[in-house]
Amino acid sequence: MRLLYLHQHYSGPGGATATRAHAMACAMAARGHAVTLACGRYEGAVTGLDGPFRRGARAGRVAGFRVVEFDIPCGNSQGLAARTRAFLHYAGRAAGLALREEFDLVLASSTPLTVALPALAARRLRRVPFVFEIRDPWPELPRALSEAALPGGVPGPVLAGMDVLATAACRGAAAVIGLTEGMAGTARARGAARVHVVPNGCDLDLFGPQVAPWRPPEAGSGEVLAVYAGAHGRANGLDAAMEAATILRNSGERRLRLVLVGEGSEKARLVAEAARRDLRNLVFLDPLPKTRLAGLLAASGIGLHLLAPVPAFAEWTAPNKLMDALAAGLAVVTNVPGRAARLLEAGAEGPACGIAVPPGDAPALAEALAGLAAAPVRRASMGLAARGRAVRLWDRRLHAARFCGILEAAAGEAALSRAA
Repeated sequence: MRLLYLHQHYSGPGGATATRAHAMACAMAARGHAVTLACGRYEGAVTGLDGPFRRGARAGRVAGFRVVEFDIPCGNSQGLAARTRAFLHYAGRAAGLALREEFDLVLASSTPLTVALPALAARRLRRVPFVFEIRDPWPELPRALSEAALPGGVPGPVLAGMDVLATAACRGAAAVIGLTEGMAGTARARGAARVHVVPNGCDLDLFGPQVAPWRPPEAGSGEVLAVYAGAHGRANGLDAAMEAATILRNSGERRLRLVLVGEGSEKARLVAEAARRDLRNLVFLDPLPKTRLAGLLAASGIGLHLLAPVPAFAEWTAPNKLMDALAAGLAVVTNVPGRAARLLEAGAEGPACGIAVPPGDAPALAEALAGLAAAPVRRASMGLAARGRAVRLWDRRLHAARFCGILEAAAGEAALSRAA
């Protein structure tokens, strides 16, 4: 099969962003398919290409598949207008690629939602079927952010246009893949005929007990590190970490240090506020390549999974940071109810591997962190349970096999339809 994989925010393991697309492209290539992955220049991403851009693009082979990288910068630090221009620019370049070369299937991975535009164009003009992957449900999430009065919301007319595009993508796709049941539900509501759930998984080769640990120089040798690694935007709700650090400092807790890794629109404000409060139990680090992050998690005791208290986040998000913490064998503390809380609780899948606290409850977050810092046996037990679940349930290789099967079935059915 000749597959065109459209993912504007692609990164390989050398970058500081999600590597799901890399893993799935590798899996498809390993099954003998000719994969072309088209991406832009996403902030924090590393594509593996280092040659010069010519006519706004460069191409080469990475890990067994072809990467076409367009010279289109994009990142969360940009404003809405700049990101929108980047989204549309990428859609135009990707459409040109989809219509110029021969492909048997297009995989359009959202966000941004505009990746559906070249997929729809290829279907209409070249009769090439496509699979639509929902990694974040748009416009549902931006609408929820608007309703919560958080930045990241989108003006009403733009949301209306997104509604039209999302519905067209769901109805026109040969299949839709959602990362959670909640995301899959949004596709069904828009009329998608075939919907599958293939969740984020754990990279057990990159994260785990085999990794050499390292600690930031600010960390004392006896401190337990609680690490958050991800975007620093308003939707991430990192003021909760700031408040928890303040409560812990004021209570005299000295066994714990919070480590916030990443970049985003709120980071400068958070750093300034931490300095104003003299929070010596909180340290900020720049974004780390996944390989470097793995070493930090190997030296840590707690993984932090935080989001702003937006009800829609409960079932519509599938953060990589949660999977990375499980793979690293860390006890996890989350303030997100719903799916994340269920992943950590005790039950048929084994003993608890973390603690869920109420959203927006900084004292409860501080209490959970202090409790784990004071209980090394409990913390270690949760870490072992986390790694066990990662191996049994969340091995990315198992999910990749199912992912590949969905794409192969979609291409096969389209080929039979054309031959009939």
